[in-house]
Amino acid sequence: MQIFYHPRFQKNYQKIPLGIKIKAERKEIIFRNNPLDPRLKTHKLHSKLKNKLSFSIDDKYRIIFEFDNSDVIFLDVGGHKIYQ
Repeated sequence: MQIFYHPRFQKNYQKIPLGIKIKAERKEIIFRNNPLDPRLKTHKLHSKLKNKLSFSIDDKYRIIFEFDNSDVIFLDVGGHKIYQ
């Protein structure tokens, strides 16, 4: 599995605090081994984000992603406002 980073993800990743970036990198390692690992709290999204998924970096921050065949695209990162 290869992970691609959408420009919106890259832009918003630069805005998150350093401590969250470190947590995100650790979670990405877990994700690469198993996107459905319970530690990620991966879940399907609804409404306008239907067909997208999200996993938790911590209690506040999330990464929205989608599968593209055998690859993954990280679409956005941030607090719950990214769901809007």
